[in-house]
Amino acid sequence: MLSKVRVDDSADSPSRTGSKEIPCASQRSQNLVLSSRIQHLVSRIDMPPPLTYANYLDLEKLLTLQKPRSSPAEHDETLFIIIHQTYELWFKQLLHEFEKIKRDFSAGDLFGASHSFKRVRTIMKVLVAQVDILETMTPSSFSSFRDRLETASGFQSVQFREIEFVLGYKRASTLAYVKPDFPGYDRLQQLLNGRTVIDYFYDFLATRDAKIPDELKKRDLTQPNGPNEQIQEEILRLYKNAPECSILFELMTDFDEGLQEWRYRHIKLVERTIGAKKGTGGSPGVPFLKESLFRPVFHDLWAIRHQM
Repeated sequence: MLSKVRVDDSADSPSRTGSKEIPCASQRSQNLVLSSRIQHLVSRIDMPPPLTYANYLDLEKLLTLQKPRSSPAEHDETLFIIIHQTYELWFKQLLHEFEKIKRDFSAGDLFGASHSFKRVRTIMKVLVAQVDILETMTPSSFSSFRDRLETASGFQSVQFREIEFVLGYKRASTLAYVKPDFPGYDRLQQLLNGRTVIDYFYDFLATRDAKIPDELKKRDLTQPNGPNEQIQEEILRLYKNAPECSILFELMTDFDEGLQEWRYRHIKLVERTIGAKKGTGGSPGVPFLKESLFRPVFHDLWAIRHQM
């Protein structure tokens, strides 16, 4: 039992009647210690667990997303799933970078746009390298689980269609493979009706005193971008009079070449794996893929090569 000291309160009270008990120094010390411990326990209850590599990346969930449908699971199906999940993650990053590039172009930020184009070109190199990995899977290995894909097909990749649309390659026919209930369908519709990276590139050229034709400013945004002779003349002028811009233009051309390289490698991969068969989602397969082969994004940068 805590000790107490009986103190006459007559010194403090004019009435000099009665007395009171006050805690001694040792009791006050114990109370402070107890209060401190309680506060510490409460803070531990409210405090989230320390951040780790695993929970920052949500690895516990991420590593459970590879679910082969073959039973028993075919060995190469896990590779097939991981490659395509990784593609979708890189597609997400590319779309993220293109949004920044749009802002950089509108602001006339030469160095910001140059940095981002260097990054997206490097990402394209990684995407091409992933084809090398996928080509270690033989046609017979793929055939062992292809039927399990049922109606699933790479043609249904909403993010890749977003990339095509944001880069000015808009084809209404591609929407036939993307149903309205697919995640991301609304984003795709917005991009179909929105300005492309090329349209924002015109903004950048305007910050460098380029004259942008009215027909480009008022063009039908649902249609693909194409070459324009007046834009080509303005680009040539900047190549000659603004060397710093030529670095950006070459990085844009590098990216464009990288995208065409990936398309070519992808087509050859499909040809060597399934030949002339139709795609699992009912797509025409290789003939459809060849429609976009060697089709540039930045038409005007390629069109002036013979004049440089």
